[in-house]
Amino acid sequence: MKRAKLLLIEDEADVLEINREYFEGKGYEVVCAPTLAKARFFLEEHAPDLILLDVMMPDGSGFDFCAELRQKTNAPIIFLTCRNENESVVKGLLQGGDDYITKPYDLNVLSAHVAAQLRRNGVLSAGKIELPPLTVDFLAGEAVLDGEHIPLTLKELQLLGCFALFAGQRLSFEEIYRRAWGEMSLGAAGTIKTHVANLRKKLRLDDNGWFELVSTGKSEYIFNKVRY
Repeated sequence: MKRAKLLLIEDEADVLEINREYFEGKGYEVVCAPTLAKARFFLEEHAPDLILLDVMMPDGSGFDFCAELRQKTNAPIIFLTCRNENESVVKGLLQGGDDYITKPYDLNVLSAHVAAQLRRNGVLSAGKIELPPLTVDFLAGEAVLDGEHIPLTLKELQLLGCFALFAGQRLSFEEIYRRAWGEMSLGAAGTIKTHVANLRKKLRLDDNGWFELVSTGKSEYIFNKVRY
């Protein structure tokens, strides 16, 4: 099933990287553009399902760029604005924008806006990771393993999605925490271990199941499929 593709247009490198990792961890395909010039190129190359557009770009206004985008794509456009730009949002929406969210924003709130716009635009496969017989569905807020619904908390779901998306790869504690929670903080390792223990139990990872979750002893985990 096709993963929904997001085009992130943002000139702040740290914000762009945080948003990229967050949405990739939720199962989206993500393309990043730090300038409007690169956004023009990527638009032709990648045909995104949704565009997150910062209105203050180094080579032009996102509001003005929206009118240009509307000549090339029907993908939903969500503006990322500062509070003092809100009066200009009406202009942006009239030029073809679909929604806006004010900085600083909570990533979970932004994700909800993204999911809502994709649903309205008929993109129903957004935010879903499939690693048969495991499916992690962020829109439905559930995981299904071999036909069985696995009750998970939101953080457990995000953590499982991170492991499933990077199955077979080494993931450091820092990367895991950054993708599922945000910036690394004091006590993060203990938080990860607690949630991993819960996942082991709920997915029966130690009972000759479909998958294994291996600790390398170097503050890393590897999630592997062991039955085919």
